[in-house]
Order: sequence, then structure tokens, then C-alpha cells
Amino acid sequence: MVKAVAVLGSSEGVSGTIFFSQEGDGQTTVTGNVSGLKPGLHGFHVHALGDTTNGCMSTGPHFNPASKEHGAPEDENRHAGDLGNINVGDDGTASFTIVDKHIPLSGRIPLLEGQL
Repeated sequence: MVKAVAVLGSSEGVSGTIFFSQEGDGQTTVTGNVSGLKPGLHGFHVHALGDTTNGCMSTGPHFNPASKEHGAPEDENRHAGDLGNINVGDDGTASFTIVDKHIPLSGRIPLLEGQL
């Protein structure tokens, strides 16, 4: 099993922890908890770079190793990093689980390539 963790924090008060795991060549499971967001739907995506020195401006484009068009999670033709929306409750928090085949942690085009 391959695992990765992203710890989120911002000067605006957004924080959270996102866990990625993949068993063998199977799909990747993403689970997370985020707080400090406005209630409602928020787009959730993985960026190409892990550099947050300049906030979202330095994280690069969405993870898109196959150079596909932007799309919904159920679309076959989409950025690999397009993972849909998370629903933030009235208390500003969201807990979620996403299972996706387009963001491998190992194999031919791993999400972690060049990030370690």
C-alpha cells in the first residue's frame, strides 16, 4: 500500500488534513477533513506542484499528466486532479471520502512523482 498526506493551512484560517492511499494498482482513496471554509460546495482538486510559498499562485495548474480537458469526476476526459466538489456545512467544516482511478500514487504516472 502507498500512502501520502497533505496538511492544509492558510493565513485566512483554512486548515485540514487530506489522506491518500492506494492498494496495489487499484484506485486511490482520498479522505479528508477541512475547516474554516464558507458553507456550500467547494471545488476540490489536486495541483501539479506542492509549492505553497505564494499561496495558490505557486501550486501550478491542476494535476493533468495526460493533457486532458477540464471535466467532472465521472468524465473519462478530464484533468486527473479534478475531484469534484466537497460540501461544507454551516459550521465551516467538511469531511469527505473520494475514490478515484485517475490519481495513482504509484505506477506509470504517479501523483507523487517529483514531489518527494
